[in-house]
Amino acid sequence: MEQREIRTLVNRQRRFFYTGKTQHMAFREIALRRLQISIMAHEDEINRALRLDLGKSASEAYMCETGMVLAEISYMLKHMRQFGKDQTVRTPLAQFASRSFRKPSPYGVTLIMSPWNYPFLLTMEPLVDALAAGNTAIVKPSAYSPFTSEIMAKIISECLPKKYVAVVNGGRKENQWLLKEKFDYIFFTGSQAVGKEVMAHAAKHLTPVTLELGGKSPCIVDETANIKLAARRIVFGKYLNCGQTCVAPDYVYCAALVKDVLVDEMKKQIRKQFGDDPLANADYGRIVNEKHFRRLIGLIDPTKVVAGGECDSTLLQIAPTIMDQVTFEDAVMQEEIFGPILPVMTFHSLDAVISQINRREHPLALYMFTESKANADRVMTNCGFGGGCINDTVIHLATSEMGFGGFGESGMGSYHGKTGFDTFSHYKSIVDKKTWMDLPMRYQPYNKVFDFLIRLFMH
Repeated sequence: MEQREIRTLVNRQRRFFYTGKTQHMAFREIALRRLQISIMAHEDEINRALRLDLGKSASEAYMCETGMVLAEISYMLKHMRQFGKDQTVRTPLAQFASRSFRKPSPYGVTLIMSPWNYPFLLTMEPLVDALAAGNTAIVKPSAYSPFTSEIMAKIISECLPKKYVAVVNGGRKENQWLLKEKFDYIFFTGSQAVGKEVMAHAAKHLTPVTLELGGKSPCIVDETANIKLAARRIVFGKYLNCGQTCVAPDYVYCAALVKDVLVDEMKKQIRKQFGDDPLANADYGRIVNEKHFRRLIGLIDPTKVVAGGECDSTLLQIAPTIMDQVTFEDAVMQEEIFGPILPVMTFHSLDAVISQINRREHPLALYMFTESKANADRVMTNCGFGGGCINDTVIHLATSEMGFGGFGESGMGSYHGKTGFDTFSHYKSIVDKKTWMDLPMRYQPYNKVFDFLIRLFMH
């Protein structure tokens, strides 16, 4: 798509938004039902696309992508009429007689820019929230997941007109052209570097943004933890989608007393979940492209590898890998890993762990394995992070009942369920003043009676 076509598309969507059709809940419901039906009709093609882009199995594709999008649609269809109602609030006595209320209103033309690691989920779920809130949307998927981008364009074009929802495929050139346009809201999921660029462009138009970024999400295991269960759940969360998950445990921070036991149990779990030769496992995915494959290989220190490390440069696969005796000075700790490499570090004091985490960039997620409620409370209260779990990994984002997002370096804003509806809505604060009476005391000339009454009514 050329730059002029993008500009035409934005203008066409703005004209459509101002017709007022998206303001009606019935219109939004029809759109979401059409999207729901189209997704279900194309599920096999979605699975095939995710297999081609990332090597995902059909089971993982449904569990982590298609199923979650369908769940968000169902949730919105059930709740969005309630979400869209005016919210009456208390009116101060000084404003008698009137009604005060907050009115949720769509922003208008939105831009949704999504990444390649969960290309279907992280495109379609924010789209569902945007449509439920009454917006139009231009969707820009990642160029690194072309097969999934193609099927999403097909699904959307079959059930919704371009003046309402459109997909713009392409690479950096198309990203730049889109960001030069004036949108009413931008929702971006991806890296910090690109997030900063998106925010800089948005600032030129004073466009509000949500940034869903990432970071080095720690996984703390103390000496009271159920080690076997911790190992099982850490291995699941870390190596899901070959570690290409923004909320994957980036590194394990383990109490010295149980570190060796935990490492042994994680080795066992890798074999149990992926087999003796994970690279021969048809359900184990691959790295998205050669650039990221080479980057990940460069983070592996062979002298510290205690499990895995095998790779296949032809298939872009790296076996689930554990590195022990890692320090914050190692290369693997200098950036978000975003791959199947798990560094393990040791601690002797939980206070030191909290201090180390807080002096670094705010992570998107944090996980704590412990049987001590006091320890869990200390970490969850005193560490800054987006969201997380106690005694599990990654599952906190798999619900429409809680918002998901980070802050600072891991992003800004959140979505899912009601929080997603709110993200794509502007709440207008409105006072409806009645006309059957008009108290004269607020009008000049002021006097002592006014001074007395205004102090009385405003406290």
